[in-house]
Amino acid sequence: MTQTHIPLGAPRWSGGFADRLLSPLASFKELASVVGHGELRTDIGDADQIPVHRDGLPSPTGTDALVTWVGHATYVVQIGGLTVLTDPVWSRKIPGVRQRLTPPGVAWSDLPPVDAVVISHNHYDHLDAPTVRRLPRDTAVLVPANLASWFTRRGFTNVVELDWWESAHVGDVRFDFVPARHWSRRGLFDTCRTLWGGWVLSWHDQRVFFAGDTGYGDHFTEIGRRHPGIDVALMPVGAYEPRWFMKNFHVDPAQAVQATLDVGARRMATMHWGTFVLSGEPLLEPVEEARREWTRRGLPPADLWDLAVGETRAIT
Repeated sequence: MTQTHIPLGAPRWSGGFADRLLSPLASFKELASVVGHGELRTDIGDADQIPVHRDGLPSPTGTDALVTWVGHATYVVQIGGLTVLTDPVWSRKIPGVRQRLTPPGVAWSDLPPVDAVVISHNHYDHLDAPTVRRLPRDTAVLVPANLASWFTRRGFTNVVELDWWESAHVGDVRFDFVPARHWSRRGLFDTCRTLWGGWVLSWHDQRVFFAGDTGYGDHFTEIGRRHPGIDVALMPVGAYEPRWFMKNFHVDPAQAVQATLDVGARRMATMHWGTFVLSGEPLLEPVEEARREWTRRGLPPADLWDLAVGETRAIT
């Protein structure tokens, strides 16, 4: 892995990242209210209607790039000869929520050797320790600022941490870390100690934008300005209700469509729904609302990749 900026271990971020918050975090009183009123729970009776196509992982043809939705924020991106995992979570259960509604769309045993992993932030539904332990320790891992030590403590030897707008290369693929409107915490006393963000993966004229977790903001326009020609935006469309509680840090489906347009992406691939119950909207509503908004704006139906769990699309 080659890095284009200051090497790992430089003391650049000793103060943490609370100054990057654009909205205040929920108070304990607000959190207690939303939990106490059951606003983060929803009926899971429609779980059997979440489409799952578990047909194995296809191999790229020629110079095609492939994106395969594993579930939640996990994609397998095959680009530039690399196999890249985004926020890999293969666990059946993560702390704090009920077990996953759908199986991973790709069996771990069906994965080719993983060349690189990108992490958007350290929340448990995006950074899953049991899954990470399954990776070879020399896997290239690209993480937000101040998160590298979490991996090096577990024996990983090829880790690079980046601030917003910094980049690194794995092989011929460029990885740019870009802003998101979110936050970080993994324990009781580490709020915003590590950074959060999204990733742009580029190889020749192919570009894939992985948004991670984010609220809506003008950062999308700036990402598009700095990274023109994005082929597909992997956008979260779920975990947005109750809106008063989620709006600062999670886009809703209509905002996801607008964000896709803001970054200049031709296509939007949906994610962050149909796997874990994190919020109060009905299970199928995120993708249904994304379809409605896409249609309302008169966008080409073929450019909305409302993938089934395990489904693959190609960038040709």
